[in-house]
Amino acid sequence: MDEDQLLLRALRDVNVPKFLKDDLPLFENIIIDLFPTTKKPDVDRGVLLEAVKNVCKKRFLQSIPMFVEKVFQLYDTTVVRHGLMIVGPTGGGKTSCYKVLAAAQSALNGVDDYHKTNYHVLNPKSITMDQLYGALDPSSGEWNDGIAARIIGNCSKD
Repeated sequence: MDEDQLLLRALRDVNVPKFLKDDLPLFENIIIDLFPTTKKPDVDRGVLLEAVKNVCKKRFLQSIPMFVEKVFQLYDTTVVRHGLMIVGPTGGGKTSCYKVLAAAQSALNGVDDYHKTNYHVLNPKSITMDQLYGALDPSSGEWNDGIAARIIGNCSKD
């Protein structure tokens, strides 16, 4: 891929998933100003696209282009970031998006760089910071791991 196209793709992959729909036209105009002659790179999603469509079919979900694009935005974000939050309105497809991606990657376990994918969901607003991260017990001086530390510990065993 041409270097300009590679940079353009990286900028899109990292930034577009974070924008609200009203911010996208502004971002696109900035990109056009920065890369006026660069053609938008075609991305071959390969086996993951087929796996996503198969998972959608098995779960009785419609694999409409917008949903599939959101799944790939989530995938691209997980590739370049260590952690993320999925936010949006109730019924917007957040849960289906990450579950479809996890199932598709798990189905491709051993193919290319795909692995079995596990996910852990927690609501940090429902617990205290000490319960989430852990805390030192002032009376005994003993450290008590929080939920996040336990989840990460369990994940590292896999």
